[in-house]
Amino acid sequence: MTYTPDENRYESAVYRQCGQSGLVLPPISLGTWQNFGGVNVFETSRAVVRRAFDRGVTHFDLANMYGPPPGSAEDNFGEILRKDFPGMLRNELIISSKAGYDMWPGPYGAGASKKYLIASIDQTLKRLGVDYVDIFYAHRPWPNVPMEETMSALAQIVRQGKALYVGVSSYSPERTREAHALLKSEGVRLLIHQPSYSMLNRHIETGLLDTLDELGIGCIGFSALAQGLLTDRYISGDAPGGRSLNRGGSFMPEFLSDENLNNVSALAAIARQRGQSLAQMAIAWVLRDPRVTSALIGARTVEQLDDSLDALKNLHFSAEELYEIDQFAKEGGIDLWREISKL
Repeated sequence: MTYTPDENRYESAVYRQCGQSGLVLPPISLGTWQNFGGVNVFETSRAVVRRAFDRGVTHFDLANMYGPPPGSAEDNFGEILRKDFPGMLRNELIISSKAGYDMWPGPYGAGASKKYLIASIDQTLKRLGVDYVDIFYAHRPWPNVPMEETMSALAQIVRQGKALYVGVSSYSPERTREAHALLKSEGVRLLIHQPSYSMLNRHIETGLLDTLDELGIGCIGFSALAQGLLTDRYISGDAPGGRSLNRGGSFMPEFLSDENLNNVSALAAIARQRGQSLAQMAIAWVLRDPRVTSALIGARTVEQLDDSLDALKNLHFSAEELYEIDQFAKEGGIDLWREISKL
């Protein structure tokens, strides 16, 4: 069936300015980390993208290695673009991608070298079937790669018209400052930073958010639901068997400690008092800070997407609610990306 976008998709949609740039992003963006790979049902992914766009979501976030297998999320999203977003509809989309993690064998298949980043953007454009992406990120810091080389590669990608903007992910405040200065010297703006951020992972509140605000850089937080911990899945016993421990090493067993689960149950009770699901409150909490441009979510189904987007119906928190949340939203376990940002 031919897709025709909802004519009213922008009537109630709101957008947030990305730092001090001229770009705006939806408060909730759709990521493709877990649910768009070759192992997923294509038509389900396609339906999620259609529904997101119909509800005013214009930003879709990818990475070269998203799948599994690596590259398949970009392949599938490219097919969705060809089928459902031809011609001028491309101008209504913000498409972002990243490179940094393992992608192909050998010493040049991961990292932040110019060799890897330039090869990666070319492969990404081919998989997506587009002339450019709107945002291209250095996906993670690499302490053995000179920052000058990484930022020079990003600047080259912009000058070549392969990306309109560039960003970084999981950089420390110090590395972010250095990246910003190096790109500025090349005449390129560091548009956005993508860190992990949730009620259970607040590391960006101790320096990074202030740095981004000072430098005029946008912030899009990923893992607002703490990879599913901030949902009813674990406290209700509905978690699929083994899934919690099968996220490429990013979801640690200690996340499911008795203390964490008790705290999550208490947070769910607060959410019910607000008339929200726990997931909706977790997303709204991330967006409570005006320095956060957008919250990045994933969705396995249209129903799950709708539930997450409905978080926008109540973004207000009273001082009492925030205090009560702080009593139970305590960091527990080791977060992979919090540790990477220390490199």
